[in-house]
Amino acid sequence: MTHDLNPAEALISRALRYTWVFYAFGALYVVGPVLAWLLGGLAILSLYLGPAIRADLRAVGPVPPVVWAWIAGMAVMLVALWVGHVDWGLGLKQSIKSSIGWAKGWALLALFPLAGAVLPIRREVLVRGQCVVGLWTLILTPILFAAPYAGLPERIFTSPLKAIGGPGPEYFSVFLFTWDPASWTPRWQFYAPWSPFAALLGVLQVCFALEERNIRWRSIGVAAGVTMILLSKSRMGLVGLVACTAGPRMMPLILRGWAWQAVAALTASLAMAGPFLLQAVRDGISAFKGARADSTRVRATLQRIAGERWENEAYWFGHGTVHPGAHVVEYMPIGSHHTWWGLLFVKGMVGLLALLVPLVWQTGLALIDAARGPRGRLPLSVMMTIVLLSFGENLEIEAYMLWPGLLLLGIHAAETASPPVRKTAVHPVSGPA
Repeated sequence: MTHDLNPAEALISRALRYTWVFYAFGALYVVGPVLAWLLGGLAILSLYLGPAIRADLRAVGPVPPVVWAWIAGMAVMLVALWVGHVDWGLGLKQSIKSSIGWAKGWALLALFPLAGAVLPIRREVLVRGQCVVGLWTLILTPILFAAPYAGLPERIFTSPLKAIGGPGPEYFSVFLFTWDPASWTPRWQFYAPWSPFAALLGVLQVCFALEERNIRWRSIGVAAGVTMILLSKSRMGLVGLVACTAGPRMMPLILRGWAWQAVAALTASLAMAGPFLLQAVRDGISAFKGARADSTRVRATLQRIAGERWENEAYWFGHGTVHPGAHVVEYMPIGSHHTWWGLLFVKGMVGLLALLVPLVWQTGLALIDAARGPRGRLPLSVMMTIVLLSFGENLEIEAYMLWPGLLLLGIHAAETASPPVRKTAVHPVSGPA
């Protein structure tokens, strides 16, 4: 496939292939935003120049409505940030710093879908690139797995790139593994800043790999994703592995008459088995939370504090920034570890709606298309993973690693636009420019 990539695809392919190299230099947090603004700028240039730009970079169509929703939503995020800073008197210096943070975080949720919708980028390039990342993951896993038993340190080094600023030093650090403070057993985070995020990246890895036509590459991608999920020891990853792969593939059943008859029969049978199943579900949820009870307690407390302070202190535009947490939440910042409660605390109801509207819109498109045929399976898998991630992490500070999925959402938005806007992309036959 590499012999017929256009410049945009070549840039994307190289960025994926060098994922582990970038991680080795602590540069992944820099690469994501740089790639977003390069591709976003290229998309805008392609729209502006029209037929004057080289043939293999011409826009495949106008910007789809749902992508405009992402652009508008992320612009509202920036406005909410500024208003929150003014309300709380955080000063010009802090406002500039937070605006740069927006450009490296929330802005990516608009730039990558824009690039995917406008530029002639094929799904196959993203799918194969993810499988190549999986190959490197499988090659390096024996070294990572042996590290704690060989007495090697957790952290190898922290890159000087941390001087540019970011959420924390872990985003610029290279880890072999980490020790779980609850059980004092090793957990692995691969190229992610921490293990639970690595698990969700593993889920995305599996979802992309399942779309690979070459069985060898497909097997490599799936094996790598499952390895990341298991070694990260994340509960959310295990849920995502089942839900985000099986769910989209079951969507066509809603259009089948026999499926509805089966559901009706199953619903009737619940009249007798319902109480037993309900208790089993409750026991399962309790066991799920009990698997990492300390983590569950801290997250629940963070959410409760964030909710109470948002409602009582800053309903519409939030507090402008996260606040330091006390010992009861292990000094975790208030407004972290949950996208929705974090948005309410930092950017208020306005910020929450700015994300909720395009997210629901894009999910609806994926649901409808997945019910109609296989084209919608991967976009729905990506949306389910993002939604799942939003309930345990902060999307804006992890968008730099979600970019293949965000690009795919843009591609899918153009495919499903009415009237259809995505045309056959033009690719050079001699190689990337």
